[in-house]
Amino acid sequence: MQLARETPTDWWEVEALYDLCFAPGREALSSYRLRDGGDPVAELCLLLRDDSGVAAAIRYWPVRVGAARVLLLGPIAVHPTHQSEGLGGWLIRESLDRARDLGWTRVLLVGDAPYYSRFGFARMHDVKMPPPTNPARVLGLALVPGAWDGVCGQVEKPDQPYSTSDAT
Repeated sequence: MQLARETPTDWWEVEALYDLCFAPGREALSSYRLRDGGDPVAELCLLLRDDSGVAAAIRYWPVRVGAARVLLLGPIAVHPTHQSEGLGGWLIRESLDRARDLGWTRVLLVGDAPYYSRFGFARMHDVKMPPPTNPARVLGLALVPGAWDGVCGQVEKPDQPYSTSDAT
């Protein structure tokens, strides 16, 4: 496996992987409305490639909760022929380390707590995703201690386009 940053030429191959791994209509989910019209955080959009193509991919998007800048993790997908090999965990750990190194302090996702809790994610009771998101699936991780302290409210698109100086 080769780990690399996603490039613009990888976009459609990664989209095909997401289409394969997720149900039709995935783009109707509330998290996609937060991504519409914005750019992902390119430094954190990673993929794993083997001789057959993209085996796994992860993307991150800038959002905000109140005045706090937040990373929205997702989607992440592993090709069915590579599931249960630990590739998803590898991408999550690597991308979280890179996010921390870039100065990001908090990460949010919508997912299954039993899976993501092993990476330190926990339910965010005071953070609200747009409906119809199940509140029990809104999970957060502080990349530095206390990063989520006092952060609450609705998850929204950032006020302005993301730049690398927006990490904190």
